[in-house]
Amino acid sequence: MNLIEELRWRGMLHDFMPGTEEQLASGMTTGYIGFDPTAHSLHIGNLATIMLLVHLQRAGHKPIALVGGATGMIGDPSFKASERSMLSEETLQFNQAGIQKQLEKFLDFDCGANSAEVVNNYDWMKDFSFLGFLREVGKHLTVNYMIKKDAVQKRLNVSEEGEGRAEGISFTEFSYQLLQGYDFYHLYKHKNVLLQMGASDQWGNITTGTELIRRIDGGKAFALVGKLVTKSDGTKFGKSEGGNVWLDPNLTSPYQFYQFWLNLADDEAKKLIKVYTLLPQEEIEGLISQHDEAPHLRTLQKALAKEVTTRVHSAEDYMAAVEASEILFGKGDINALKKLSEDLLLTVFEGVPLVSVSRSDFESAATVPDLLADATQQQVFESKGEAKRMIQNGGVNINRQKVSLFDAGNGFELLHNKYLVVQKGKKNYYLLAVTE
Repeated sequence: MNLIEELRWRGMLHDFMPGTEEQLASGMTTGYIGFDPTAHSLHIGNLATIMLLVHLQRAGHKPIALVGGATGMIGDPSFKASERSMLSEETLQFNQAGIQKQLEKFLDFDCGANSAEVVNNYDWMKDFSFLGFLREVGKHLTVNYMIKKDAVQKRLNVSEEGEGRAEGISFTEFSYQLLQGYDFYHLYKHKNVLLQMGASDQWGNITTGTELIRRIDGGKAFALVGKLVTKSDGTKFGKSEGGNVWLDPNLTSPYQFYQFWLNLADDEAKKLIKVYTLLPQEEIEGLISQHDEAPHLRTLQKALAKEVTTRVHSAEDYMAAVEASEILFGKGDINALKKLSEDLLLTVFEGVPLVSVSRSDFESAATVPDLLADATQQQVFESKGEAKRMIQNGGVNINRQKVSLFDAGNGFELLHNKYLVVQKGKKNYYLLAVTE
């Protein structure tokens, strides 16, 4: 597989240095990407970058993932409006352990010569003295060279008249590109790494590394960056209304993760199925054609959600998310509700009004109108009369069972001995929680 061509048709390629394609064609090339451990989980914005490493390995090359235990103590200033808060060494160690575990889901660490590796730049930076770094690394790059980087210029925000209008950049963050450049040099010397990859906003930091290698060793190294994945409004991709969409199931549940992909706009799904899946070109083009013939079936979103949810979580988590999703569209019965764990039940009905009913009021409610009007203090129905009329019209379901008689007894089984799912009309849901 030709890596450049593969990334190009997938819409993932932004730029690469001259000679990169020839280097990749000459034989197995070792390339790396750095990951900043500012959180203990990566999110789907990072996942687009991980896919660059996945394609590198699929093309027969050797991928290395660098977890920035040292550089993470400073924080990358690239295109950030202000300086980041610094994390403790203990927090960084915890974060990098979580990130490494996630990376192992995507890369093959036992496939022979091009097996993936994970390295931590703290291992070679921890014993580097400040004076030693200035003598061995700092002297090779001029301030003139470093200050021209777009990321630095954006923070300095120099006007056409030459007057600075921003808060500026600290020496700590200014030195970040030197540290990342030295990472590339270290891996070049000790791991024969000839290629660094990343998102397009990393171009300046990556080319600092190639320049450092040239000036210190006289060697030739290469850079390749993928397109920064953005939403249709131009903002960074990877967030929902609730914040980042994480790969860690404790931060973003598999159900929420699945729903995120399922709810993508058509144009975004057409673009992102190429980035986030390994489906071949012919199959993706077929899915797009099917989708265009019947967009309401959301064929593209379903295929994308299946591939990514299964890969990040598991086939079992994917199936549970599908079954849970169907409940909101009226396809699941009482048995489907019973299969949901309490956590998943609460996740599925997140945002649905949660109505608390004391156990004594629940047990004393003789009929369904008593329960849905009086016991809920008119939070579901304003009166028992309103509840009776809707029941007579077939508009009330409890735990996916249609209530046909308004004077029937309240004999509904509580889910997890605590919950009732009430549907009022076609779209209005309530989750009743019976409290002690």
